[in-house]
Amino acid sequence: MKLKPGEFSKRVVELALKIPEGRVTTYGILAQSAGGHPMMAQMITHILGKSKEDSKIPYHRIVYASGKVWLEPKYEKERLRLYKKEGIKLDKHNKIVDFDNLVWTFN
Repeated sequence: MKLKPGEFSKRVVELALKIPEGRVTTYGILAQSAGGHPMMAQMITHILGKSKEDSKIPYHRIVYASGKVWLEPKYEKERLRLYKKEGIKLDKHNKIVDFDNLVWTFN
């Protein structure tokens, strides 16, 4: 499928906003669901950060394919609070417990 310029970015933002509370998706799933190649997963954070919807995007719900979450010190406390609020548990290696059952695939 050939996307028009800007369409991939628009779809990424729209889909990111639809990830339900208590669920997660991966960068790769998000990229493919938006109509891009899996390698475009590397662009997801950049696209979302430039979006006018930036403050509404549930970044904590977008994780690595292994189920590991990104906990940069600047955002760690808030993300851990959000995971707890949504019932998402992490193990001692910052991987989501029961990851396979929490993955959202936009079907």
